[in-house]
Amino acid sequence: MELILLIILLAFLFESMDSSSGMGFGTALAPLLFLLGYSPLQVVPTLLISETITGLVDAFFDHEFKNVNFSFRPLSDATKLALYMGFFGCIAISISISLGYFAIKFPDYIIKTYVAILVMFMAIVGFLRIKLKKRNTFNPRPKMLLAFSTLAGFNKGIGGGGYGPVITMGQIFSGVYEKSATAIVSFSEAMVSLMGIFTFFLISYAGVEIDLFLLPSIFTGGFLAALLAPYMVRVLPNKIWKYFIPIYALGIGVFSLLKLFIP
Repeated sequence: MELILLIILLAFLFESMDSSSGMGFGTALAPLLFLLGYSPLQVVPTLLISETITGLVDAFFDHEFKNVNFSFRPLSDATKLALYMGFFGCIAISISISLGYFAIKFPDYIIKTYVAILVMFMAIVGFLRIKLKKRNTFNPRPKMLLAFSTLAGFNKGIGGGGYGPVITMGQIFSGVYEKSATAIVSFSEAMVSLMGIFTFFLISYAGVEIDLFLLPSIFTGGFLAALLAPYMVRVLPNKIWKYFIPIYALGIGVFSLLKLFIP
């Protein structure tokens, strides 16, 4: 019971980071859950289910708090961008899950090593993001975002994280205002995570056993954070997350590699 409560608290903390700064939930939580002894097939599908729902909730409240404008009639710029990135991310995540968990079936240590290296790379991305100046324009570059979306979707399928940091940085590099970028990440990540869930259930029919034991705990913490974080984006600066996330990511990545390769 203590472990379940711990996971709820961790999910709440990292979803708060994710919703406030566009990165932190899957990227930060997945390697920590691996360190706690859970397998990729317990962690990754659970994170995808949780982020589908929390991403949609977060996007809705970001719209309500006017952090971004999502509109379908007519399509707003933010909605077009989220759909564009979501489309290529969906293709990438379906391929990475099919290869990593069905066609090739990577061993657990390969996936955990990839996630550890990925989270260290995301730490570097986080430090780079601190140096970027905020922009007040909305002038995305489609070719650049296509590449970032594909890489982010592949990361999401393999380890359950690495989507938010890549997409957030890709948007900022291509000229999207920072607070809008974090909201667009939530919307596009929900679409990509939904495709990931669909792919996992497809391969489960082919004999791959997924375990959703962690889902109630992770979803509870993540859902509560998704309700509160958009208001935090509206009224609070995110300087704390900007520094905490990359420092944490670097530390957890190094520790994960040491545990994997040093008895």
